[in-house]
Amino acid sequence: MMHTHGLIEVVCGSMFSGKTDELIRRLVRATIAKQKVQVFKPAIDVRYAVEKVASHAGSTYDAIPVQKASEIRERVDRDTTVVGLDEVQFFDPEIVRVAQELAERGVRVIAAGLDTDFRGEPFGSMPVLMAKAEEVLKLHAICMVCGGEASRTQRLVNGKPARYNEPVVIVGASELYEARCRLHHEVPR
Repeated sequence: MMHTHGLIEVVCGSMFSGKTDELIRRLVRATIAKQKVQVFKPAIDVRYAVEKVASHAGSTYDAIPVQKASEIRERVDRDTTVVGLDEVQFFDPEIVRVAQELAERGVRVIAAGLDTDFRGEPFGSMPVLMAKAEEVLKLHAICMVCGGEASRTQRLVNGKPARYNEPVVIVGASELYEARCRLHHEVPR
């Protein structure tokens, strides 16, 4: 989709719902349309590759890892028309202001991330970014218990649901997490 003014698009959902694949799909389309694309990710996410965003399915796109959201301001080139942001929930709260500034400057900002943490509660700055966005797409995975639509991320510790008071941020993939529906999502207190 060609754009003539800035906007914020958010792609969200549970782990394994295809958020990064959808982000990459949109970035590739922008590249094909000869738009200048830059992608940023939190430096904390080193699961697959340091300078790439990578989906669980294996798709990748070059990315610049940053420690803080404010670094994005300094690193976005003047002629960039599309900025991709992956794992937005891990950025500090400044990410909302950065995304808005970029959009006001005419940049299309495509942000992907978890909307809820393993407890099923709003994650980081995602709820605010979703409220400020022009478009929000919520993707679903498949529940690993019943095969239904999964909207939650279940953290497992030794094969059992993580307790509510466990740390919110533990970077991992299928060894620590699985997708669950509302009924099968468990968070013991």
